[in-house]
Amino acid sequence: MASRPNILIFMTDQEQADVVAPGHPCPTPFADKLAAEGIRFTQTYTPAAHCCPSRATFMTGLYPSRHGVYNNVCTPTAIHYGLAEGVITFSELLAEAGYKLTLCGKWHVSVEEGPADRGWEEREVTGNKGTLHHRTIDQWRHGPVNPPGKLPDNPNGDTRRRGHVQRPGWGDIALYKTLPDGGPKGYEALHDAKVVQAALDALGELTRQEKPWCLFVGPVGPHDPYNVPEKFVKKINPADVTLPASYADTLEDKPRIAQRQRRQLWDQLSEDEVRESIAHYWAYCNLEDALFGEVLDALDASGQADDTLVIFLSDHGDYLGAHGLYMKGVAAFREAYHIPCIMRWPKGIEGSGRSIDAFITLADFAPTFLELAGVPVPEGLTGRSMVPFLQGETPDDWPDAVYSQFNGVELYYTQRIVATQSHKYVYNGFDFDELYDLENDPAEMVNVAERPEYQAIKQSLVRKMWRFAAREQDMIFNAYGTVALAPWGPADSLAQETS
Repeated sequence: MASRPNILIFMTDQEQADVVAPGHPCPTPFADKLAAEGIRFTQTYTPAAHCCPSRATFMTGLYPSRHGVYNNVCTPTAIHYGLAEGVITFSELLAEAGYKLTLCGKWHVSVEEGPADRGWEEREVTGNKGTLHHRTIDQWRHGPVNPPGKLPDNPNGDTRRRGHVQRPGWGDIALYKTLPDGGPKGYEALHDAKVVQAALDALGELTRQEKPWCLFVGPVGPHDPYNVPEKFVKKINPADVTLPASYADTLEDKPRIAQRQRRQLWDQLSEDEVRESIAHYWAYCNLEDALFGEVLDALDASGQADDTLVIFLSDHGDYLGAHGLYMKGVAAFREAYHIPCIMRWPKGIEGSGRSIDAFITLADFAPTFLELAGVPVPEGLTGRSMVPFLQGETPDDWPDAVYSQFNGVELYYTQRIVATQSHKYVYNGFDFDELYDLENDPAEMVNVAERPEYQAIKQSLVRKMWRFAAREQDMIFNAYGTVALAPWGPADSLAQETS
């Protein structure tokens, strides 16, 4: 295998894995090109369906219990505002090893430090040090966010606008919108175009110097709201959009918080509006693919493509109408946790066009980058290097399950996922638990957690949860009666681990 490759990371924000899967109706020609020339990791997951903990995991190779970022760091309700003391990012170690690093776009790892504090040159950075996502009490006194306004045909202003979800006193959620084209490409006026232009400028400089380099490109799309130029919206006819298989889920056997979100918010949308929202989201993904294509074309033109590991991925997904929900958060369904991951490196990947079905998490990237750069990988990381997969090998002891660590965002919940290829258990400390038979119910429609015939499977997954929690020093071990709500405690599971 070639040594010390350049590394180009294109991380979108809130993109479902399904969108770039083979045969999906959303056009993503550049992601498809990358997959044909490289490899797909079809079972890649985030540890938390929110930006900050997931991005911190990507940068450190650690889960939230170890790196310290549990939720949105840009609000006064944050548990921590940055990485825990002593936590090291892969960028620092690459910089020490002689790499030149540039970060363009979204950071959102810490408000106490910016990318420059962790070895990166900064360009067009958002979610940077000092960023605040919070309205003061005085701002609320002056009115809601996104006031609904008055419809032209209804001066009373009491009719919901198409694509809007009404929230009295909060302001509407304007879920999607068609924007005017910003130029010949359609997207020149958008923020993400500025991020990509900064990346193109940086790429031109990086490829002209002698050091190996790492370029991170972080657009903010397709994060809600799905506001997309008309050029892209016209490519997808909402009438051709099929509603998600789980859209018919009544949620009666799911936690009440999911029921409340759907009934209070998203059930305001008609099925036609749901189709329109999905079409706008796919259009947004198509736009991001076009932006990715600009970066990919520039790399190919530089003459350094053969020596560069290119990675296309996202930080987390979006429910996008699955189970009647949107955005991401406390619900534990696949669509918010399953993320795209495609890699290309002509000189270093064996067998182009392959698909790899092993479980991958965002914690596995930092050790991968370090191994490829010839840098000793720190001991005790949550993640493992993916280099064997690049070489066409599958380690015998690769994890057979993926795990989540979710403690809520502003509203706090204790929730943990343990998923294998066949079953998925969700521990909800705030409500009853969930168990899904993925082989017979891949859409996660029927919660079988209380069925007698599944209790042995459920207990085996709970034991996996406790062993992973012990390894990662997760904070769910308090035995007090009002918080020790897992159906089986840790003692038996940990005793079996050491026997």
